Order: sequence, then C-alpha cells, then structure tokens
Amino acid sequence: MSAHGVTPRNRAITIGVAGGTGAGKTTIANAILDRVGWHRIAYLQHDAYYHDASNVPPEERLHLNFDHPDALDSALLAQHIRELQAGRPVDVPIYDFTTHTRRPETRRVNPEPVILVEGILIFAEPVLRDLMDIKIFVDADPDLRFIRRLQRDIKERGRTVDSVIEQYLSTVRPMHLEFVEPSKRYADIIIPEGGFNEVALDMVVARIRALLGPLGDEL
Repeated sequence: MSAHGVTPRNRAITIGVAGGTGAGKTTIANAILDRVGWHRIAYLQHDAYYHDASNVPPEERLHLNFDHPDALDSALLAQHIRELQAGRPVDVPIYDFTTHTRRPETRRVNPEPVILVEGILIFAEPVLRDLMDIKIFVDADPDLRFIRRLQRDIKERGRTVDSVIEQYLSTVRPMHLEFVEPSKRYADIIIPEGGFNEVALDMVVARIRALLGPLGDEL
C-alpha cells in the first residue's frame, strides 16, 4: 500500500532514485533495471526534462544555473509519471547537453509494472516525490562525486577541466547544499558507497518483488 492508498494491483510501482551529482544514481538504476528486467520498467531521467535554452545566446548557456530546480520542467515529468501510472505511453524529451537544447525528436516510453525515475532533484520537488512509492537516496563522499562529475563531463559532454570546475564551484556545490542534501530526509532508503552496495540492492529488489506480487515471483 502506498502513501496514497493505492495498491500496485491498480497502478504501476513508482521508484525514485536521487542523490548528488556523481553519487552513483545511474549505477543503482541500471542494477534495478538488470535485476528486475528492462521489459518490466518504464525508465525516466529528470535530466531529459531540462528547459530548452535555445533562446539564450550560446556563449551565455554555460553560465546558466542547471542545478536549480527551476532549470527542470518537473511539471511535465510529473504529468508523464501520472500518464504511465494510468497505463498510457508518453513521449519523453531528448536533451542535448552539448548545446543545452531539446532535440526535435522524442523518446516513446510505454507503461510497465514499474516506473523508475532518476534525478538529482526529484526529492526536492513535492510534485514528484508525492508520486513515488519507494524513494532511494544514493550517497557518496563529495570528493568522489566531483571526480566522477569531472570525468563524465569531459568524456561525454565535451567540457574542459576549467569549465567543469567553475560550474561546480559556482552552482553545483551551492545547489547541492541548498536542495539536494536536504532532500535526503524524504528518502525511504539511503544507500552509501556510491551505488556499489550489494546488500542494499538485494533489499531494494526484494521489496520490488514483493510489491509486484505474482509478477515478482518470475524475477
């Protein structure tokens, strides 16, 4: 039974995975996808819902605060979660992190027994956390999170070392302290060790199996 009095039998189980940048959210999300089954999960990432910045001059886009809740279209994500919970497919935006704009195409996500939502700020937004049955916060030391962020942004997003450091100090760290860290209080489960905690993963998967009922017996 969820906080809203709705059982998994008449809507999908909704799981949120939050935590600071580089904490290991994607590692946990992928582990859940692998163990529960990709075919059973509708996977949504808050990062896909950044507001389009095409109206901002390119040289100014790097200085936008992408770590504040207002940078993300959480209302649209909440709408998509409700649609999936009601058994209807959604078309998720595709965000281009190299240009900070939304691409013209979208990604179709079909309803599944489990909805998995991942994002740094999903517990900081009441409209999102109120839709979730299980809230998982992935924790890791700040130095490890920064190193992972640095490696990711250079490798995957074409950033320079200096630009990553400048952004981390000017917005990422302050916004983490203001919004992300306080949102930990809303978590049902806090997973330390940056996403490599097998005991915690076993417990999470067991809980999902129990909520799925007969479907969970097939895991």
